[in-house]
Amino acid sequence: MYSLNNLEMQSMQGISQTPYMACAIGLVDKLKDTKNAFDEIYRILNESKSSVDTFLAERKKIGEIKDEKQALKSIAGNSFSKIIEYIFLKNKIIGNIRPDIFITSQKSKVPNFKEISTIKMGDETQKPDCDLVIYSLNKNNTLKKCMILSLKTSLRDNVKKIRNWKFLMEIATSEKTIKENFGINYTSKYTPLVCLAITDFYKINISKIKNKLIFFDKTFIADKINSNFIAKMSLLPNYVNDGL
Repeated sequence: MYSLNNLEMQSMQGISQTPYMACAIGLVDKLKDTKNAFDEIYRILNESKSSVDTFLAERKKIGEIKDEKQALKSIAGNSFSKIIEYIFLKNKIIGNIRPDIFITSQKSKVPNFKEISTIKMGDETQKPDCDLVIYSLNKNNTLKKCMILSLKTSLRDNVKKIRNWKFLMEIATSEKTIKENFGINYTSKYTPLVCLAITDFYKINISKIKNKLIFFDKTFIADKINSNFIAKMSLLPNYVNDGL
């Protein structure tokens, strides 16, 4: 068993105390298999929707929000991020994830993240679409390795920004003259993994979007789907333990 540090405890408590997350957290905590909880995210978020609808109706009634549909869209994205972080930390507690690996939505908490996430292209800078960062630390608390995780609640969402950033990073870390021709410069000595995680609420035909995913080091889906090019989210602990 692993005892979470202060920052991890604060993250877990903050997620648990988020009003619209109450139902989802309760459903996660009822599951016996903590590792496979990642594959239940789609079901959990869907089953939590009625609770979220009630929460939004109450907020609208007291004038805190005007557009419930827009607020629901925002909550859907935030819920996806928070539930991944919560399940990740639960897996870390029981030892499924190494104690020197961390997860955060607060990019400022990651050592050297500004350096890692910035690609210079002439006079401009390009940064990735990043929702969560998973990273490992050396014994002296310096950055060891890093994984940038972009989250999408549907494959209808635009993955172009993070895909293009990954493409630029591949060019910037190569020895070919193309990076010099376009003034592409990447100064970090660390090269992060760039991954995508989706929970496809709209059930798009997975096979039709294969070509959109080839730039990512790994794509995960938060549902019980077997595919040779998209991994189940329950494989995330193994992936970060081996890659970070």
